[in-house]
Amino acid sequence: MVTTSADAAGLGRFVDASPSPFHVCESVAKALEAAGFRELSEEHQWPSKPGRHYVMRGGSIVAWDSSGPGRSFRIVGGHTDSPNLRVKQNPGLRSAGLSMVGLEKYGGALLNSWLDRDLGISGRLAIRDSKGLRRRLIKIDEPVLRVPQLAIHLSEDRAGVTLDPQRHVNAIWSVGESGPGFMEWIAAQAEVSVDQLLGWELMTHDLAPSRVVGVNDDLLSAPRLDNQGTCYAGTRALVDVVEGGVGQYIPVLALFDHEEVGSGSDRGAASELLPTVLERIVLAGGGSREDYLRSMSMSACASGDMAHATHPNYPERHEPAHQISINGGPVLKVNQNLRYASDAEGEALFAVAAEQAGVPLQRYVHRADLPCGSTIGPITATRTGLTTVDVGAPQLAMHSARELMGTADVGMYSAALAAFLNP
Repeated sequence: MVTTSADAAGLGRFVDASPSPFHVCESVAKALEAAGFRELSEEHQWPSKPGRHYVMRGGSIVAWDSSGPGRSFRIVGGHTDSPNLRVKQNPGLRSAGLSMVGLEKYGGALLNSWLDRDLGISGRLAIRDSKGLRRRLIKIDEPVLRVPQLAIHLSEDRAGVTLDPQRHVNAIWSVGESGPGFMEWIAAQAEVSVDQLLGWELMTHDLAPSRVVGVNDDLLSAPRLDNQGTCYAGTRALVDVVEGGVGQYIPVLALFDHEEVGSGSDRGAASELLPTVLERIVLAGGGSREDYLRSMSMSACASGDMAHATHPNYPERHEPAHQISINGGPVLKVNQNLRYASDAEGEALFAVAAEQAGVPLQRYVHRADLPCGSTIGPITATRTGLTTVDVGAPQLAMHSARELMGTADVGMYSAALAAFLNP
């Protein structure tokens, strides 16, 4: 296994091409189709012949290869969404002679990190034309929005201000009132009239490209590493497994939207998406619901999400006996209050996978006096009854507009996930 800056450069290209959950799914689908996967529609009957397939539902995607002898599942899960600033439904604002675009915080975004950045727009549009309603992705990599800092001279104690997500994160769009309004401009970019634009899920993204940095090229600076690091590594893992010949399990990649806001949607981890897809795989292959339930009892899921590396400027914020190193290998995450789903059985499964992949394994426990974040792991375990283990790759600046991870960790993470899919 090679763990070089080339792995990180590949992740950087993936991230730069994928500013929204919808574009993440598009990037994953392209990689899967290059490996022989074909898309299935949820509304059509699925083929009885085993093969490599995937389904997309909005910003979520589930892929699998049923061509091997396996009858139970090994699943790598993750999420496609990241904290950011999203466009409100009536975004046009005016203030101090400037035209503004109303933005809304999505998830646990570190708001200060979004200030003074050149921002583009991406997401999904619902358009009406002569053929009815259509969905269209949009990606505008132009610096059309900017949220400026307040000058230090204008704060009461020169310490800056506490950002109010209602008042302080609206973006400057233009000077004066000339030119089209924001939604008129969006419609023009999609080459439709604004009257045809019936719905939208639009969000901002930082336009600075991902970069391998550090004097030894051992760090990756990029947006949305949480959790596109897992989306990329999981996709690589699935492709590597199927190209090497699948084994005793059906390998599955399940990437969900809306994790950052609780997963409670038609396509989130709390939805019927994963259980439905898994059951349909069994039924399409000639099995019964009894066969499906039996296969689930023998299956397991690795819930992949990025992990907190020990911050060099704030080491006291971390559990002293569980220091996590950049480029130290994948991380197994445990929480006694079940913010992570890992139990002894799941821990053992991933420990074996890391051993088989030849990579070091780090174990993370959150400080007991600080609130711990969560993942799709507990939700997936609850919805499916699967043995589930929470894992990740270490990073710094989680939920910032710009995050940081080690270049060697990209390849090690992918290798461990591949070994979990095909032990």
